[in-house]
Amino acid sequence: MFPIQSLRRRSRAPIFLITIIALNVIVFAYELMLGPVLPTFIQVFGLRPAFFLSNWPVPAVVVWLPLLTSMFLHGGWLHLGGNMLFLWVFGSNVEDRLGHLSFLMLYLMAGFIAALAQVVMSSDSLVPIIGASGAIAGVLGAHLILFPSARIRTIIFVIIIPFILDLPAFVLLAVWFLSQFAAGVASLETGDAFYGGVAIWGHIGGFVAGILLGGLLKPEG
Repeated sequence: MFPIQSLRRRSRAPIFLITIIALNVIVFAYELMLGPVLPTFIQVFGLRPAFFLSNWPVPAVVVWLPLLTSMFLHGGWLHLGGNMLFLWVFGSNVEDRLGHLSFLMLYLMAGFIAALAQVVMSSDSLVPIIGASGAIAGVLGAHLILFPSARIRTIIFVIIIPFILDLPAFVLLAVWFLSQFAAGVASLETGDAFYGGVAIWGHIGGFVAGILLGGLLKPEG
């Protein structure tokens, strides 16, 4: 299932959402310019669980900065495009309800919690965690709490035939989360916290954080 549009009308422009998307695109464009230096760049600014856990009490930028910078790095066009699509479809509603600053707080806090969840579950790994999907999972969780019945225009493929349906958000998000949770359980069985190369526990942690924060943060204005 691929969400393509929220049918809920907004009352304010999603200024911070657009800014976050623009920053992700700009950073990815910079990644493309790095050429052979890119792997080193990812090692420095991606979040390496084992390195973080072995150094986290130290108040050093090199230890803590990747919690933030890793959220703006992506591994390819599909990684970036899929993340930004989900963020746009669901984030505009969340920013509309919470307001700009509360939305930014939700996004960053969910992203940090998601990253730490994946760090804990892959504590011995030096593979860098990158991508906005943990923070975006937080936005999805908040959307589930704030707009469970909002209609989301969705493309569903039956074999190879696409169908467009307007589904309640809770249906789409429940299916998404259950698929993530199933993958998380499978990762425990295989012993690979990066199930299929994906930081799946970051998705789960971010989604749960978004549910909690969506209920706790007070709307602006």
